[in-house]
Amino acid sequence: MAESARDHILRTLAAAPGGEMPARPELPPFREQSMNRAELLGRFTENLVEQTGTVHHVEDAREVRQRLTEIVRVAGWKRVMVSEDDVLKTLALDTWSRDLGLTVLRPSQYKDRKAFKEAAFLKAEAGITGADFAVAESGTLVLVHDRRQPRLVSLAPVCHVAVVPVERLVGVYEQVIESVFAHGKRPDHLSWITGPSMTADIQATPFKGMHGPKHLTVIFLGKV
Repeated sequence: MAESARDHILRTLAAAPGGEMPARPELPPFREQSMNRAELLGRFTENLVEQTGTVHHVEDAREVRQRLTEIVRVAGWKRVMVSEDDVLKTLALDTWSRDLGLTVLRPSQYKDRKAFKEAAFLKAEAGITGADFAVAESGTLVLVHDRRQPRLVSLAPVCHVAVVPVERLVGVYEQVIESVFAHGKRPDHLSWITGPSMTADIQATPFKGMHGPKHLTVIFLGKV
């Protein structure tokens, strides 16, 4: 009886010489790892703008509020949802929003997930968050989610505005992974955000906002 294709493959594999896999060759460092902060900011900006995101750079909290005021007035927003992470806590957004006549929704004010979900999807015209990392090699934001930084604040509203301290700029993805998972830490959830949400699943036609915000604005805070 002729040998089956399956038996031939198994016999060939069994007859193959053994031995250890060769060591992986050393790779040169990524270019972004040798950049200074100003260069990282330029690289991040270039990549995010290519994805139709918008980038601003300011030096202090007062300028952040000024830039947010400009964004809100141009967009005509009346209600925004704001995360309660450590970045936004330093910006005194409660006073800012009252002076602007803007309603600020916060995740902690909702007693159950259903009410929070409805507010994020149906009431908030934008979500404002901090970010844990900004990756220069691709123009990607990384958000580590917990109670102070619920995922829906950056995902559900049509527009997402992220405020990022410049010291959180890194060159490459590997630096994020090493930091986030150091010492056995395991975050509940990570979001990697590269520009507005986009898909081309339907007739290969790119469409923004199918699974998340149509607009992404990043405000870097601090001196480079």
